[in-house]
Formats: sequence, C-alpha cells, structure tokens
Amino acid sequence: MNGNENSNEIINGNGIGNNEGRESRSPYFDYTTYSAKALEESALASGIQSQKKEKKHRQSKGGFRKFAVSAGLGLCFGLFAGGGFYGMKLGTEYFSKEEVSQIRPESTDSLTMPVNGTALPTHITYVQDDISDVVEEVMPAMVSIISNYTSTSYNVWGQVYSRQNASSGSGIIVAENMNELLIVTNNHVVNGADALEITFTDGSTAQAIIKGVDTDMDLAVVAVPLDSLSAETRDAIAIATLGDSESLKLGEPVIAIGNALGIGQSVTNGIVSALDREIIMEDGSRGTFIQTNAEINEGNSGGALLNIRGEVIGINSNKITGAKVEGMGYAIPISSASPIIADLMKDRIPEEETGYMGITMQEITDQVIQMYHMPQGVFVYDVEEGSAAEAAGIMKQDIIVQFDDRRITSYDSLRNALQYYKAGDTAKVTVMRQVNGEYVSYELEITLAEKPAEQ
Repeated sequence: MNGNENSNEIINGNGIGNNEGRESRSPYFDYTTYSAKALEESALASGIQSQKKEKKHRQSKGGFRKFAVSAGLGLCFGLFAGGGFYGMKLGTEYFSKEEVSQIRPESTDSLTMPVNGTALPTHITYVQDDISDVVEEVMPAMVSIISNYTSTSYNVWGQVYSRQNASSGSGIIVAENMNELLIVTNNHVVNGADALEITFTDGSTAQAIIKGVDTDMDLAVVAVPLDSLSAETRDAIAIATLGDSESLKLGEPVIAIGNALGIGQSVTNGIVSALDREIIMEDGSRGTFIQTNAEINEGNSGGALLNIRGEVIGINSNKITGAKVEGMGYAIPISSASPIIADLMKDRIPEEETGYMGITMQEITDQVIQMYHMPQGVFVYDVEEGSAAEAAGIMKQDIIVQFDDRRITSYDSLRNALQYYKAGDTAKVTVMRQVNGEYVSYELEITLAEKPAEQ
C-alpha cells in the first residue's frame, strides 16, 4: 500500500512493492590509489644521507657523557615509577569503595580534547539499547485484532461459493467513554469485516464494532463495550499516550509493536529513516508517512510506532518488500492522524440527520491533476441556489481540500467528514480557487442546513 513517488514505487494493500533496480558503476570507484608504503620509502630515501652524517657525528662524542646521561635517566625513571605505582594503589583502593555509576540512556557527556594547545568540546550521546522498560510500560495499551469476513468466488458455471476467512492486525487503545473502550487501527485491517475479535495484553478477548473510518487516511476506530470486559482485564490494560510527530528528527530511535504474522505482539526497533515521505497507494491516492527501518511485518498494520519515551508518534501501516529492498516501513504520523481519530471516536449522526452543503461534486483523477496542475480534492461542479454552500461563499470550480481538520481528497473523505455534523453545525471549509491562472487558498465558514425533502 506504499510506494516511493520519487522512485516510482507503488505499494499494494498487502505491503508488497516492486522496484526494479539497476546497477551502475559509480565514478567514485575510479580514483587512483597510491601505496602508503611507497610514499614512506620515497620520503626515507630522500633523507637517508643526512641521517648517516648525523649518526657519525654522535658517535664521536665521549663515552663518559653517555654514561652520565643514562644514569640520570635511570634514577629519574625509578623515582617516577615508584610514585606512579603508589598512586595507582591509592586510586584502586578509593574507587573500590565507591559505587560505579553507569552511563544513562541518552545522557550527554562533555569531553575536552587538546588540539595544538586548544581545548575543543566534544559531545558524545549514548543511545539507549535496553528498551524493555519502555515496552513494559506501553504493552498494556496494545491489542491484536482478528477480522472475520466472508469471501465469495464463482465456478465455471457461474455458481457462487462463499467461505469464511480471517485476517490479523494490530490496534492501540487511545480512549474510553462512559460505555466504550476505543481502539485505533488501519481501515484496511477492519474493512469488510463481519466480526472483529480483540485480544488484550492479559490474553482475554472481546468483540468490537467499527465506530468510524477514514478511507483516505487509512484510519479506523473500533469500540469494545466496557461491560463486556472483566475487572481483571480493565486493570491490566492502559490507554496509550499520543506524542508529537512534528518534532521528530532523522536518526531518532523508534520502537514498533504489533501483532506480527498474527502470532502475538512482537517488538522491533530502529530509527527514523525519513520524514514526510510521500507515497503513491495502490488505488492511486497519495499519503505522507514516517519512514523507518524498524521491521514491520504482515499483522503489524494498525500497531504503534513509539519514540524512546513510549509515546505513540505513528501508526504502522505499510512496508516495501522485495529481493532488493530491506528495512523500509511506513507509519502514519500521529500529528496528522490525531484530529481524524478524535472525529472517529464521536458518535456518528444518523444519515437522515446529517448536515447538507448543497453542492454537486466531482472527483479529480490523478491524470487530471497532473495534466492541469490541479490540487487534490473534490471539485465543485455546481452550487445550489440558496444553499449553505452558496451562503458560505463556495463557488463553482472551487476545489475543496479541507473540512475542519480533515484533509479532503475524495468524495468518500468529504462524506465521512459530514457524518459527524448535523444541521446547524458550523465548520471551516478550505477551498482552492483559480485566480489569474493560479490556485489561491480561501478559508470559508459554512453552517450546514437540513437535507431537503425528497421529491
């Protein structure tokens, strides 16, 4: 479901992508290499005569002088050696009485190194290798998801056959309300499910229902009734802490947790390999991800990508696989996902009560976007006279790109956004409008109306 646009990679929904590589010889491989030994021999040869002359001159000196110098050096060495060994003895006795302090994870020590008489400060950062404490703290917020669904097939005579199937994924406990435990995952994990089974950290299971989905962001929130959980399970689970993916830095250590291959929670670690990586999905849509070399396998979808403090900074979604590809996993940035998750946790408005904009929409294909250099969004084909859209200032040929905090890329994404708004609710709508041949952004405010009675 991922791909790298710059490399023309397209990732399918199973996390498998193909990227035909090519071998090329780098010009940097063609540097001439000179032997260090040959250079040394050349330097020695140029100075060999002067060394011989100096040696002859030294040999003409008196032997007594040599003896005096040797005796003096021997005496000095004896004094200094005795003092040194005594100092080492005292130091050993002192440090044996003191507790040896360990280097703390991510601690920074300032060292001073003399260079040509000048002291230069050097900072060394020690990266935490033992992540067991972090994993222990966050694991109660992780769940495994089994999605049961029905698949159909046809034989050569056109007869329909149905069979039950199951797929695995991961989820993160993000909140609870008065009645439900709320879990975020990927939409592709739960899409088309007839039933969802959640397995918690203590091994207990419960049934869940889909509360809301966002197909464009590949996000879903599922709900487990609190009264279906035992007191022991409620004590064993926890709510995850959401972090800030906007503050991430390249090379920062990260931890991935998920239900890899459907056999239970597993832990991998790595670093942030890239930020704001734009990927082309199998369906042609685009997404922006965190790239990591932490191993992400089938079943990890919907699981957590954590920083070293145990905060969720991404939702594991995809990976690239192939003979020539290693260590390329992708996660939805939590800062982009959080507003969507907040909406998906709300109770949806019944369809007949959802707010009405009064526009005729048309989706924009990737071909049209590239051909006419149009922004991705929903094209306003027509605006009803006297509608909420007209009152808000929305015009024909506007392109709706955002509805409140939701990015709008398709008709489905706008419809999903509207299902949480009833007539009378107010929202901010961002449109791109062509002015003098260029698209200019306008932020408008719309008060949704009631749906008109069907004719």
